[in-house]
Amino acid sequence: MSDSRKEIYTYRAPWPIYAIAWSNRSSSKYRLAVCSYIEKYNNQVNIIEKDSNAGDASAVSGKDVSSESSDFQTACTFDHPYPCTKVMFSPRSESQPEILATTGDYLRIWNVNESTSGLAVKKIALLNNNKNSEYCAPLTSFDWNDVDHNMIGTCSIDSTCTIWDIETKTAKTQLIAHDKEVFDISFSRSKDVFASVGADGSVRMFDLRSLEHSTIIYESPKLSPLLRLSWNKCDPNYLATFMVDSNRTAIIDIRYPSVTVASLGGHMANVNALAWAPHSSAHICTVGEDWQALIWELSKVSHGPIDDPILAYNAEGEINNILWSRSQPDWVSIAFKDKLQMLRV
Repeated sequence: MSDSRKEIYTYRAPWPIYAIAWSNRSSSKYRLAVCSYIEKYNNQVNIIEKDSNAGDASAVSGKDVSSESSDFQTACTFDHPYPCTKVMFSPRSESQPEILATTGDYLRIWNVNESTSGLAVKKIALLNNNKNSEYCAPLTSFDWNDVDHNMIGTCSIDSTCTIWDIETKTAKTQLIAHDKEVFDISFSRSKDVFASVGADGSVRMFDLRSLEHSTIIYESPKLSPLLRLSWNKCDPNYLATFMVDSNRTAIIDIRYPSVTVASLGGHMANVNALAWAPHSSAHICTVGEDWQALIWELSKVSHGPIDDPILAYNAEGEINNILWSRSQPDWVSIAFKDKLQMLRV
């Protein structure tokens, strides 16, 4: 690693951070959305950009030597009802307007407009498929389809998954996906296949071309709730998930249902989030309440436990979230306390 390159950039928010997202545009490669986690109605989303003056002036190893808030500038801020459970920038091409999606009480779609005066965000849709009730079942997560950029899948505590067409602002389908709350949803590399996890302890796979059936590809020991799910976009045979109150991450091969092909340890406390590398089928990052971000290499996976990561980073608090940049695969971002850190890997 070059001694002239800086390895860590830090943004300090005015509130605790949970949901984070990278812009997928090469022209906005250091633009991120950062969402507040305040247990009240009034929350915020900041869109931040790396300060051009926060250059690669000084290399660091394990510690951030910069002044904490000077690495990023806040390009714009907008209000959001309740904390975002997830935020994503659209995978759309550069020629189309940039779009942001958030979930909380509902799925909201936002336009990110760039002008000479800076960034401005405008809500263009609020999507609700439960119009017969004044109450809403909170959305726990969502995923954006990589093939059809008008398709978003959401999941909810009411045990359903909903597939949305954001261009027509209508639900293409809604299905009861699990026996209990659904906590996460992830599309495969293909247009029609997605999977979900939930409080019933199962990973279920669906095909939009034949929704009469779903496949349970994994059930956790003692049916403990499964919190997060991520599909390997470079090798769609593999999924990763983890249980509530667990320090291990399960790697699943959909060709061999019901068993894990690897169990990643290394964490001394509960795992909170995970992210596959967008450019490599063999690498995944996990983060947890032990303040650690661990990167694993799975090219030589043998069935059973793996406890030695290839890289480890210690943050300054329990890490709540991790994202691996698709446009900048040398960088991951982590969220802990009121800070976002961008780490060169």
